[in-house]
Amino acid sequence: MTDDQGGAETVLGAPAGDDLHSMAAVDEAPLTHRQVLTVFSGLMLGLFLAALDQSVVATALPTIAGDFHGLNRLTWVVTAYLLTSTASAPLYGKISDLWGRKKIFQFSIVLFLAASALAGLSQNMNELIIFRGLQGLGAGGLMVLAMSIIGDVVPPLERGRYQGYFGAVFGVSSVAGPLIGGFLVQSISWRWIFYINLPIGAAALAVTTVVLKDRSVRRAHKIDYLGALILVAGVSALLLVTTLGGSPGGYGYPWGSWQIITMIAAGVLLVGLFVLREMKAAEPIVPMYLFRKRVFTASNAAGFIIGLAMFGAIIYLPVYLQVVKGVTPTVSGLELLPLMVGLLGSSILSGQLISRRGRYKIFPVLGTAVTTAGMALLSLLSPTSSDLEISALIFILGVGIGLVMQVLVLAVQNGVDYKDLGTATSLGSFFRSMGGAFGTAILGAVLTDRLTGNLFRALPAPARPHIKQISQLIVGSPKDLKLLPATIHTAAVQAYVHSIDTVFIVAAPITFLSFVFALFLPEIKLRSTVGTRTRQAPAEPGENAAEPLVL
Repeated sequence: MTDDQGGAETVLGAPAGDDLHSMAAVDEAPLTHRQVLTVFSGLMLGLFLAALDQSVVATALPTIAGDFHGLNRLTWVVTAYLLTSTASAPLYGKISDLWGRKKIFQFSIVLFLAASALAGLSQNMNELIIFRGLQGLGAGGLMVLAMSIIGDVVPPLERGRYQGYFGAVFGVSSVAGPLIGGFLVQSISWRWIFYINLPIGAAALAVTTVVLKDRSVRRAHKIDYLGALILVAGVSALLLVTTLGGSPGGYGYPWGSWQIITMIAAGVLLVGLFVLREMKAAEPIVPMYLFRKRVFTASNAAGFIIGLAMFGAIIYLPVYLQVVKGVTPTVSGLELLPLMVGLLGSSILSGQLISRRGRYKIFPVLGTAVTTAGMALLSLLSPTSSDLEISALIFILGVGIGLVMQVLVLAVQNGVDYKDLGTATSLGSFFRSMGGAFGTAILGAVLTDRLTGNLFRALPAPARPHIKQISQLIVGSPKDLKLLPATIHTAAVQAYVHSIDTVFIVAAPITFLSFVFALFLPEIKLRSTVGTRTRQAPAEPGENAAEPLVL
């Protein structure tokens, strides 16, 4: 078997030059369904930790700002976590391919728990920001390695049966995060949103220690430390643009400011240097030959666009519910349950069908189409939309997302060589996260621009000089918006509805691009073994040797 560059590849850690023809498919005995579920319990606990901390902190931010008198640095509590978790993802993938996944996964758990304890003990805003960055470093490994380890224990043909569990983790954490955070802040202390991670993480560490066997094999390696440094610096610069851009004031800069332009230039330059570096590195962090595989490129392009449109749009749905419907943050989180029900149901159904039929391409195609339709339909929301109508539209969006996200991971893991499993999986997570960050920034800029104009037209003339303060209330403190005079409150609600409708109108054609990329996704026969696959006739140029299926 050869890779895309024509050289002999490593089979389960065997050095190049061994008799690969006699080592075509070297796999250990498959795990039973019960054993797989036991392994999954540890992986899901770790994944739940990372996913929960993306949302549980949000409800505590106002309280934290009040305790530490650090409102101008409040966004860095979120930004530090986003930066380190996203930038470290490709590094975890590569390191796990070289050194094995179990120990690296457990290291991520320990790092995450230590950072959680320190975050809970923070005495000022600077300490909290630093410890949140350390949390992100641990979280990056938890997310990437949990999905990579699945590739070590479950063959692609059977993996669909279990992918619904991961959908459940993300769904439950998205809803439970704000609820748990709100309860702990009101009943005990905001510090417990970090302490609560300790027993969950301890359970994950115990389960993985007992039941998880590292099936990946260590290989001789030479890590490209300079490439890793350039990658982290470039990604951090671009993520800072998405976080700080368009926020004139104490915590950000206008889009046209020299600070934002400098960060964009630095990010683009560093990413370009990283690509050049990786093309020459003996052991690249991101092997460039992966991008010559159509299954890898099409999946990650679709994942990036889905992340851009989905995260960029969904983040504003709770604000819509709070501003327009007047519900509390807790209730707005509960009203997103239809999204999770749709996501979980379609993820489980598609997984079962994939395992039975051995075909996967139809689901990303349908999913991206349904997601695009869901975005377009959400643009019809109005102040008079009923709860049933809102729930139905959110459910449709969830169904579409559930048909796409995990299937793209499956397609990539099935379409790359086993030696690149961790790297390829981590890059999928990386591109989705980057898409979400850029989507939040782009669609946030659309919302801000439209909101300013719509407020100017809707507000009575005497209130127009206060547009900036009113728009900040809409996005940052919807409950205080109710305290304004009725005429101003009504005008603000109308302005926000028209503005968020524009966000979904813009998101719909962007999401349609993911449908186009899904059409280019090749369907490669799902392997029935873990590890390397049996030697077969070559598929299309640039793809692994595997039997193509005609859709």
